[in-house]
Amino acid sequence: MTAAATTIRRATPADAATVAAMVREIAAHEDQTAHVHVPDAQWHGLLERAEVIVLLAERDGAAVGYVSAIRQLHLWTGGDVVNLDDLYVRPGHRDAGVGRRLMAALATVATPEQLLIRWGMEVDNVDAQRFYRRLGATLRPKILAAWPPAAYTVPAADN
Repeated sequence: MTAAATTIRRATPADAATVAAMVREIAAHEDQTAHVHVPDAQWHGLLERAEVIVLLAERDGAAVGYVSAIRQLHLWTGGDVVNLDDLYVRPGHRDAGVGRRLMAALATVATPEQLLIRWGMEVDNVDAQRFYRRLGATLRPKILAAWPPAAYTVPAADN
C-alpha cells in the first residue's frame, strides 16, 4: 500500500464509534486503557464541537489512523494554539507515510491563521522524537504535571 492511496478528512459525529475504537487502541498500545473514560456515544457530541479536531486517515473506506487536537486560547499571545493530543496509525499501515500525511493535514488546518501546533510525548519514545524531528519540529524538555480531582479536593495539610 502506498501513502497516495490514503485520504484524510475531518471526522464527523457519524465517525464516533470509529474514533472511540482507535482511542482505545492507542490507549492499549500505551498501556493506558484505565484512563480512557469516554463512551462511544459521547464521541458524537465531542465531534460536533468546533474546537475538537479529529482527522481520519482512510484507505479503501476503512480508517487506518487519526490525529486529534484541540484548538484553544493561549493567554500569553492572546491568540489560539492547536494542542495535538494523539497521532495514531493502526498496525499494518505504519511506515507508509500515513502519520506524515496526518500531520500535514493538521498543519493545513493551522496554516490560515499561522497557529502554533504543540504536543508532548513520552521521554523514552525515541521513535516518535525521530519522526517529529524529521517533520521539522523543535523538541524541548518539559515536565507535564497532572492534578487529579482526588488529589486537589483533599484539604492541603498545613506545613
